[in-house]
Amino acid sequence: MMNEEIKIPEHVAIILDGNRRWAKKRGLPTQLGHSQGAKALEDIAVACQERGIKYLTVFAFSTENWKRSKEEVEYLMDLLAKKISDFDRKFDNRNVRIKLVGDRNGLPAHLLEGIDAIAERTQNNDGLTVNVAINYGGRAEIINATKSIVEDIKKGILSENTEINEALLTRYMYTKDDPDPDLLIRTAGEVRTSGFLTWQSVYSELYFTDVTWPDFDEKELDKAIEEYNNRKRSSYN
Repeated sequence: MMNEEIKIPEHVAIILDGNRRWAKKRGLPTQLGHSQGAKALEDIAVACQERGIKYLTVFAFSTENWKRSKEEVEYLMDLLAKKISDFDRKFDNRNVRIKLVGDRNGLPAHLLEGIDAIAERTQNNDGLTVNVAINYGGRAEIINATKSIVEDIKKGILSENTEINEALLTRYMYTKDDPDPDLLIRTAGEVRTSGFLTWQSVYSELYFTDVTWPDFDEKELDKAIEEYNNRKRSSYN
């Protein structure tokens, strides 16, 4: 466990990268890498809650991932649906809230049904909030938020004289009810954010590790939190 003097970030975001590389390195099918990555997410969610982290947002499937093979995409959709159900049972008594972050358009019905069911059942939980980013792209989120503002002006929900500012746009983001991430982690050696939480992460501390996601455990999480504590945060963050 962490030293009691360590400052725990309120919101941690993670780009779950390296499932396929983990499997390839071991001569295993890609599907086993994704399955092991899903298990790692369960373990990290528990570790986050034990450390007092209030929000965990994970990049599970990007808008770019649709370019993968049909077989892999279908497997990922089925795996996400199954693991969300497993997640529900595992965290039933842990006061965890689970939400979808992303564009619902194009997602299979069985996945949406599972997400909606767990989101409704856990909506009043106020412990750890887990945002699962599926069919997510940072630029797409900003575009969708802008379109929604325009639609609300047309409908009269917003006045035509409404000032377009940061506060208004934030209200139309997928994470509108959550604070911006304090710490953004990416696994598997890539040193970029790939459009993850583009709007929300402007003041996030970035942490990159060569460890692939299936091998990212609570010790690796603690390393990231320790590094976060070594950063000098400005008063406006």
